[in-house]
Amino acid sequence: MIAQMLLGLTLLVLLHEWGHFAAARMFGIRVEKFYVFFDAWGKKLFSVQKGETEYGFGWLPLGGYVKISGMIDESLDTDAMKSEPQSWEFRSKPAWQRLIVMIGGVTVNAFLGILIFSGIFWYYGQEFLPNHALTNGVAAGPIAREVGFQPGDRIVSLNGKKVERFDEVMATDIFLGENNQFQVLRDGNINVIKLPANMAGRLLEAENGLSFLAPRYRFRLGEIVVGMPAEAAGLKPGDSIIRIDGEAILFFDQLQEILKARASKTVPIEYMRHGEILQSNLTISEQGTIGIYPELEKLKTARQEFSLVQSIPAGASLAWSTIADNVRGFGKVFSGEIPVEKSLGGPIAIAKKMYGGEWVWYRFWMTTALLSMILAFMNLLPIPALDGGHVLFLLIEMIIRRPVPEKVLIGVQYVGMAIVLMLMVFAFGNDIWQHVLN
Repeated sequence: MIAQMLLGLTLLVLLHEWGHFAAARMFGIRVEKFYVFFDAWGKKLFSVQKGETEYGFGWLPLGGYVKISGMIDESLDTDAMKSEPQSWEFRSKPAWQRLIVMIGGVTVNAFLGILIFSGIFWYYGQEFLPNHALTNGVAAGPIAREVGFQPGDRIVSLNGKKVERFDEVMATDIFLGENNQFQVLRDGNINVIKLPANMAGRLLEAENGLSFLAPRYRFRLGEIVVGMPAEAAGLKPGDSIIRIDGEAILFFDQLQEILKARASKTVPIEYMRHGEILQSNLTISEQGTIGIYPELEKLKTARQEFSLVQSIPAGASLAWSTIADNVRGFGKVFSGEIPVEKSLGGPIAIAKKMYGGEWVWYRFWMTTALLSMILAFMNLLPIPALDGGHVLFLLIEMIIRRPVPEKVLIGVQYVGMAIVLMLMVFAFGNDIWQHVLN
């Protein structure tokens, strides 16, 4: 988990900073330092001097930096700005060249995201669950039921368009968008379900577990956890639960719901083993669990293959939709529809929720591509100390046709660094609260 995160972040930071470095060198600007991760308080893992540039790895994996001569940046090295501008300094170059240097990092991140997405489509193809394969309909979680879904609903269309793939139902833009409505088949009738505008916030606030829609599965028991209620009740792998406390069980979501409703209770249970119906008593834990791993029925998936030519527009489309989703999500955070604490995560959240505990190359590359696009978007935000802040002041300079005063740049750099530091502290604190203490 941690190794995946470090490898992914190293790749992203290295190429982001290389984007700045390459653009600077293209215009003859001297780069004094090139660091992957921060050498905070002067501490570093290693460094090497090559020519006029010190290359190194810092110990704090929260980003990286290139120190460009003649530029007011995070180092706040104002002494170097007191002398006359030299030909190899950032400040001596035309505004359009400096602008290219500042967008070099996000440009590389954007192209990297497209490249990885395209490579994934080309190498892996795209496996998906056809909507018609959901013969049992959907399992509807608490939030889905609140907005009108019921277990067993068969989704027919979304916004008037026939749903061909189940992943269309769970697309991020559905929850971030507005005026989305589903048509579902229930008991032979078509029902219309309209999603409220604050769906994204409600889903983020939901408890762990099924919070919206999932395929509905029949099941039998797989592994039985030693020392848990299922073992104490005599259940074994391969058994099929038929009834709990008098209620019939056909699907796994029904089992989850019944167990949660009867937490801490002892209830009668009927189950089938080799065609014979057996009975026992089952004591359910306080958490509404009994210690089983289900063997879910296999739903037939399909795969879409992509040629090299086809993979490029598919990768670009996914990269663009990632940026669009981030823009909409950011807007909903500012409007209060999405809680800040649910939307901002640090290294622990990235390692645990995005990369996961098992090393799967498909997931690694998909996560890295997503993070590359997120990094490109976040760095373009007009926050002083981020690339977007520098870009904003360069655009102002190009409009008013004179440089923004140094005192102003230094002042906003301090403000920007304070904002970024507060965001980092919040992200770390939120990580610890959400994933360690809770």
